[in-house]
Amino acid sequence: RLNWQIQFVEDKQEFSRFPTKAGRRSLSRSISQSSTDSYSSAASYTDSSDDETSPRDKTQLNSKGTSDFCVKNIKQAEFGRREIEIAEQDMSALISLRKRAQGEKPLAGAKIVGCTHITAQTAVLIETLVALGAQCRWTACNIYSTQNEVAAALSEIGVAVFAWKGESEDDFWWCIDKCVNMEGWQPNMILDDGGDLTHWVYKKYPNVFKKIRGIVEESVTGVHRLYQLSKAGKLCVPAMNVNDSVTKQKFDNLYCCRESILDGLKRTTDVMFGGKQVVVCGYGEVGKGCTAALKAMGSIVYVTEIDPICALQIGFRLGFFSGLLGNKNVVTRDQLDRMKNGSIVCNMGHSNTEIDVASLRTPELTWERVRSQVDHVIWPDGKRVILLAEGRLLNLSCSTVPTFVLSITATTQALALIELYNAPEGRYKQDVYLLPKKMDEYVASLHLPTFDAHLTELSDEQAKYLGLNKNGPFKPNYYRYNHPSKIPLNDTQISDLCTIYLQWIPTATAYMFSLVQSS
Repeated sequence: RLNWQIQFVEDKQEFSRFPTKAGRRSLSRSISQSSTDSYSSAASYTDSSDDETSPRDKTQLNSKGTSDFCVKNIKQAEFGRREIEIAEQDMSALISLRKRAQGEKPLAGAKIVGCTHITAQTAVLIETLVALGAQCRWTACNIYSTQNEVAAALSEIGVAVFAWKGESEDDFWWCIDKCVNMEGWQPNMILDDGGDLTHWVYKKYPNVFKKIRGIVEESVTGVHRLYQLSKAGKLCVPAMNVNDSVTKQKFDNLYCCRESILDGLKRTTDVMFGGKQVVVCGYGEVGKGCTAALKAMGSIVYVTEIDPICALQIGFRLGFFSGLLGNKNVVTRDQLDRMKNGSIVCNMGHSNTEIDVASLRTPELTWERVRSQVDHVIWPDGKRVILLAEGRLLNLSCSTVPTFVLSITATTQALALIELYNAPEGRYKQDVYLLPKKMDEYVASLHLPTFDAHLTELSDEQAKYLGLNKNGPFKPNYYRYNHPSKIPLNDTQISDLCTIYLQWIPTATAYMFSLVQSS
């Protein structure tokens, strides 16, 4: 096994162990969500002649004569390659890492099974992992997010991809199983987005799970699931939480959502935002980005929150408190019943449980498909509510996201995989770990040349005064930019908070919707 390590200016510090928080809010399991809809480039290459045929019923071969994949149409590979080449132009940091390390092959022997959104940007990550020596098998974390031509391009070069846009729930789990259950091939690393792959391996293939050398997870939902396993003493492998890295929180959650919320809404509804009254449930990093974008477009924004520190930052018309991301039934059937005709309902959380969509699938309500990812739910009195992506993640289900943002997250994931795979025995125990600030800052520094940015350097006197090394890290590992909710709580505090959540969430959200309805 190679002992290749990423070298920083100083000796690399070990990842800081993030203590398990007893009583973390449990999240309802749900299939992850996301996608690029019919207005994205993915759709323009779709061969409508075979749309009705399930890829599971086809036998396809790539140019090498292999069939270890299942995608919509392998003939779209050339178009997918063009998409990937375009994405590479704005992912210079990941390409730089690929060129720098591919001679040393730090992932030689790694067998990575991945479950993420399959887009051109993710393809750049997968091809980087392959260039660094890994064998990869991949599936989609969301039934709507796959770019079919990109999946075909990856399959053409020999990556075993099992995914297509518009999978059924049964297809979703079948694809995951096909990635994991391959005769003569056993994964030793997991890269997950949402926790579904990790859950499947843990439940269905416990012997395989015990031999995994590391798990890298990028979503709130997946991270919560890992902490639940750790708390129960069932996490038998080390796991890396990249969701709470500062670069991911800021760029993927805040800045990305600030742009993609408008993109998704415009593509699906052509709505004018000026003067619209909008309720944003939750003011974490995603909520901050969405609220800033909507307010800048002239919308009247109402925000609900459970966290008083987040609430204090809002500065907009604030009602009572309600949370969203990773929660369940934040928007309920009662509130949906009281919405005005023509109201638009969408979700920017990772799961599909935030909006109580199941309550809308009843005989008295009629569903009318308007276009891809857009449904009108019609009440008996003729009222229509516009539901986007069936309550799943809006931005990737109905639009695309900035490539530069995904480059940052992908670089973080690649470094985390390299670290876990090459870590000496004993460095990581069977627990969940956070990225250190040193690596966070390294990822950021790799992207600075894109802006022709140059850092100012502390003088020796200044560094001594601040008690810092001139080359970083510049913040302690526990520091979380605008992330007050990450402060550890004891069991009593958590119990009290859970009681508050249960008491206030229904009342708070109902109050906010009543304000909008009355005005």
